[in-house]
Amino acid sequence: MEKIAVILFIVGYAAIAFEHVINVNKTASALLAGALCWTVYILMYSGDYHDVIHHLAHHLSKTTEILFFLIGAMTIVELVDAHHGFKIITNMITTSNAIRLLWIISLIAFFMSAVLDNLTTAIVMVSLLKKLIDNQEQRKYYACIVIVAANAGGAWSPIGDVTTTMLWIGGQISPLNIMLELFIPSLVCLIIPLIYCTFTLKGNLAGDLPKRKLEQDHAHAPIKGQKVMLAMGIGSLVFVPIFKTVTHLPPYMGMLLALGLVWIVSEIMNKDADEAEREELSASKALSRIDTSSVLFFLGILLAIAALESMHLLSAVAAWLDQIIGNERLIVLAIGVVSAIIDNVPLVAASMGMYSLEAYPMDHELWEFMAYCAGTGGSILIIGSAAGVAVMGMEKIDFMWYVKKISFVAAIGYFAGAAVYIFVTHFFHV
Repeated sequence: MEKIAVILFIVGYAAIAFEHVINVNKTASALLAGALCWTVYILMYSGDYHDVIHHLAHHLSKTTEILFFLIGAMTIVELVDAHHGFKIITNMITTSNAIRLLWIISLIAFFMSAVLDNLTTAIVMVSLLKKLIDNQEQRKYYACIVIVAANAGGAWSPIGDVTTTMLWIGGQISPLNIMLELFIPSLVCLIIPLIYCTFTLKGNLAGDLPKRKLEQDHAHAPIKGQKVMLAMGIGSLVFVPIFKTVTHLPPYMGMLLALGLVWIVSEIMNKDADEAEREELSASKALSRIDTSSVLFFLGILLAIAALESMHLLSAVAAWLDQIIGNERLIVLAIGVVSAIIDNVPLVAASMGMYSLEAYPMDHELWEFMAYCAGTGGSILIIGSAAGVAVMGMEKIDFMWYVKKISFVAAIGYFAGAAVYIFVTHFFHV
């Protein structure tokens, strides 16, 4: 039973990693792998099949918490974007100096990612770059640095990266602690690449900064409630960790409460608009624009991981890694590097199954370091993170182009941030 499940998982994993080669969407592969792993488990289980059903129900309850959280967050962001709330931020940038623009864009992406998430931030920032940079080759370079910045910014926030969110919801980390412990390493993960780029980039952007585009944006009459929706959107997302701390309810409950509030505000603001405009600015329309495919991908891969965990395969892998490598930090560091090749969601899900909360309680260094490595290691290759895959599609960036231009820069940032975390925990933690 175990061998068949492992083979199915590896085949599904390979299909996910090479979706652009085989032309099969990774969501389909993940759903198939998840369903087949549980099918093999129940058909070959020697005991009462009700035990398997119980295991499935247990894991599904944890998985759906993550899915509801993501759906709520993505809908809020889409509502803010529909009201052009993010243009308030983007229209403030007017510099044409290549290095200065790189630092501004990257730092905005870093902090925005911590409040929103790295995928949404990458999409927003690349949309901004299309207004600021006409030269496609230059814009590709900036877009790739945005991937590094967004992934680094998402790692230190409980709502900034789906893997950090998974660890938070799973009880491995707490919001305030992860922000305090990972802020400096994550910032170093971005600053080192920016310093490197500062000495390799020169002069101004190719051609004149297309200010006419910015002026056109300013000339257009702003949508009613633009500022209110931006404040409501960001404020509601920041509110979620506070809600969890005060009420002790799961984070998805706070996110659903936030979505309900933002939804009501948008309905009240647009009650006098004509029917067509009201439809475009409605939460129902925002729900139709969220990336449902990504949500189903998370469902499939988390179910597949849950099946392996129920068969006690992940604990066996953990024991094997401890025997071969021995050092927990090296194991987690390797997980981060591997996440550049394989999606970090299943890697973190597997790690959560490999190491128990009894042995490694909440806010243990293992979980903190895993949040950093899984969140930032994916930047080494463009397919290693959701933000990278999104930008790859938006700017038509070639895989090998990224390897030649960005991978080294992202790698030195990843290892520099990891070194800072290890140094601080070794010398300053009791």
